[in-house]
Parts: sequence; C-alpha cells; structure tokens
Amino acid sequence: MNRPSGQRSSKAPADRLQKLLASAGAGSRRALEKKIKAGEVFLNDTAAQLGQTAAVGDVIRLGAQSWTVAMQPTQHRILVYNKPEGEVTTRSDPQGRPTVFDRLPATRGARWIAVGRLDINTTGLLLFTTDGELAHALMHPSNRIDREYACRIHGEVTPEMLDRLRQGVTLEDGDARFSDIVASGGSGENHWFHVTLMEGRNREVRRLWASQGVTVSRLKRVRYGAAFLPKRLRMGSFKELSAADHQVLREDVGLPVEATTLMLVPVGRSTRPSKRNRR
Repeated sequence: MNRPSGQRSSKAPADRLQKLLASAGAGSRRALEKKIKAGEVFLNDTAAQLGQTAAVGDVIRLGAQSWTVAMQPTQHRILVYNKPEGEVTTRSDPQGRPTVFDRLPATRGARWIAVGRLDINTTGLLLFTTDGELAHALMHPSNRIDREYACRIHGEVTPEMLDRLRQGVTLEDGDARFSDIVASGGSGENHWFHVTLMEGRNREVRRLWASQGVTVSRLKRVRYGAAFLPKRLRMGSFKELSAADHQVLREDVGLPVEATTLMLVPVGRSTRPSKRNRR
C-alpha cells in the first residue's frame, strides 16, 4: 500500500520531485517543472504540485513509468586544504585573483563545497567536501562548531584586555567573544596567541582584537571542529581525510554516521543497496 503524502515525519529526508526525477533521467528540471504544472506527475496517485517533496516509500508516476523513493548509501570525499595568503574563497574572481578551488582535485558527479570562508590575508585550514549535508551542518550557527586560530598581535596586550575579550565586547554586528585565549610566545611588540571562536562571522578575529586597540599582523586557522591542520601540510597543498574522519565530523554535528541520498527505483526493482554500496 502506498503511504499517503502528508503523513511523513517532519524529520524524514525529502527532496523536490523535479530533482528526484531529473536524477533518474526523466528529463531536465525545467522540463519536469512544466510537466508538474501541467498535472502530468503524480505523487502517491495524486496529481503533484510544483514545490512538493517526496520521501522514502513515496511513489512518483510520470506517464507509464513509476518509481519508488529509496535511500542509498553515498560515498563522499573531504579535504583539508592549507590556504596561502592571496587566494580568495570563491569559485571565480572578477579581478582574476587565484581562488582556493584552483588547486583542488577533480571530482566525478559531485562538486567541492567550501566549509566556511577565510579572507584573502588569512591562511590555514579550509575544509572542502562533496557532502552538502555535512557542510551545511558544520557552518550552521546552532551547532556551535569551534574554530581555533593562531594570531600574531602587534601592540601591548594586557590581562584586562584578555578578560574583556573572554567576557565579550560589542561589535557593529552584535556581541562577540573568544571562548578561549592561550598565550603562545613572542617578544617586543609582537606576541602570538591561540584563540577559539564558536562562530564564523566576517573578519571576527581581527575585529575583536581591533576593539582593544591592537592589530592582527598574521592570522592562521589551525582547527575547525575535530579537523586539525596537519603540521607538515605545505601552503597550497591538501590532504584527503579518511572515511573514519568523515564519520567523526558527521557525528559531531548530530548526523548519521553513514551519508545517504534519496534515489528513484523503478517500481518492481529491489530497493536494497547493491553489494558494491554495502559496507
């Protein structure tokens, strides 16, 4: 018996009909949207509406063809990249500057997603993944993923300043604070600190220090959540993380260990994963 639409859990994974149909080779998304508007697509034996989604167990029909929505394990990739100064965190730059995507390896049937951003003068750890669900969760403020930076500060830093930065100061876009500050050496007018933030607002580390009248002369991200920048990873180089590392990052943000994706299976064909996809 087909499960009536509208009775699924609000937490059940779902996707738009045109996306699912396009992935099954039923046409382009634009052409499929027209067919949905024309009443040619049915979801659980009811004419579908544009914008409607389907989840596991739903049946989609277009013409003489019917599919069942199923869940399929998906293999994703994740990289740690050591960003040098001078690169911008964007796929292309109208000014012709190098981008962080220029040195990444090619992917098949997927694309790299940058987890957060670093400004052009900041170096260090950038995560890239083909797992869009993980990227979104790592960046979402509600998950409070901590980011650690090594920063060289020019100017006198007093204990009172550090207390204020831990307790919180008001910036132009709201209150901000370092959750942790650790002195890391230095001499004269330049001292190193390791600082931790629980969010990723634009140039937040630099603005926090500037609120105390000192300047960040060098800034390097060394950790994002459970992912650390390898000590021997050269500037402009990347390292691919293992499947176990990927699972740890998913667990840290409350996602299932195994990444999955929705797919359409022609009615009458088994929806069980093939042996190649089983672990």
